[in-house]
Amino acid sequence: MPNGGHDGAAVAVQPARPAESWVLPGLAVLLAAAMVLSLTIGRYSVSPSDLLTLAVGWLGIGPGREAVAEPAWRVVELVRVPRMLIGGFVGAGLALSGAVLQGVFRNPLVDPHVIGVSSGAAFGGVLAILFGLGAAALWSMAFGFGLGALLLVIVMSRRAGRSSILMLVLAGIVVSAMFSALVSLATYLADPQDTLPAIVFWLMGSFASATPERALQMVPLVTLFAAPLLLMGFRINVLSLGDEEAQALGVKPERTRWLVLCCVTGITAASVANSGIIGWVGLVVPHFARVLAGPDHRRLLPASALLGASFMLIIDTMARSLVPAEIPLGVLTAIVGAPIFMLLLHKAQNEAWR
Repeated sequence: MPNGGHDGAAVAVQPARPAESWVLPGLAVLLAAAMVLSLTIGRYSVSPSDLLTLAVGWLGIGPGREAVAEPAWRVVELVRVPRMLIGGFVGAGLALSGAVLQGVFRNPLVDPHVIGVSSGAAFGGVLAILFGLGAAALWSMAFGFGLGALLLVIVMSRRAGRSSILMLVLAGIVVSAMFSALVSLATYLADPQDTLPAIVFWLMGSFASATPERALQMVPLVTLFAAPLLLMGFRINVLSLGDEEAQALGVKPERTRWLVLCCVTGITAASVANSGIIGWVGLVVPHFARVLAGPDHRRLLPASALLGASFMLIIDTMARSLVPAEIPLGVLTAIVGAPIFMLLLHKAQNEAWR
């Protein structure tokens, strides 16, 4: 399999090219635009002027709610802001996780879904719904089963004390299929009048259940696990060179890899617990970020997070605006992501044959 063209620490010492230095500010502007779209577009339209009035009111320098119709500020503050926060952090976390995993395993086809973490976390969440447990138990079980799936993949992929990239992907496919079968079994056993619809709707991915309380739980969790990854850009550059080179440069590969995997599992579990399974984000977005920001993970990781947040907010806005009934997010990300990824693979094949 190709290694994705990561140059690791060889590019880490190079300064950003003039074009690349504008990537992060440009992506920040794109994210701001996606946030505005997310807050204004929907079944109940909110004008940009009303949104601006509310924003200055939140800052304490304007009238705020008093100058806006009650339905408008209620929709924005109680529905769309929590949904925007959860959607943005889910997109940023999944894209960041995909970029980190692709660098650590030197494989452009790796993401939390491919290595089984998403399916394991989904099974934990389905069990929590099946037994009528609360949100804290749902996240805990999603994290536990996601980490268990990851451990199983690593054990299965080891050969002569080392993990083969090919075996890692194959083991991930097997483990993902196994947990998907367990999810199907739990769905079959669920009460068709009550629990089954909740499980099916949750599995297809949605931010419809977003509330201010869920946002206050979700944002700190993702931040807690994402912050170490964003600070590890240089270490991931070194790891992408291989374990022997990393040790020679003072980086402990096993310890760093385990820290990365635990953080990725935490982000994935928090995302799955809040919104179900949303695929393709961690696989496709890092490729676009790499085209824009280059292979240096010190720029690639924040670029992936910003682009992932923008992508998810745009997809969510489409999901609740295109048709009267809300489209599941997992369906839209697959429709958009799969063709794009096919084009990227075709381009990579053409370059490899030149």
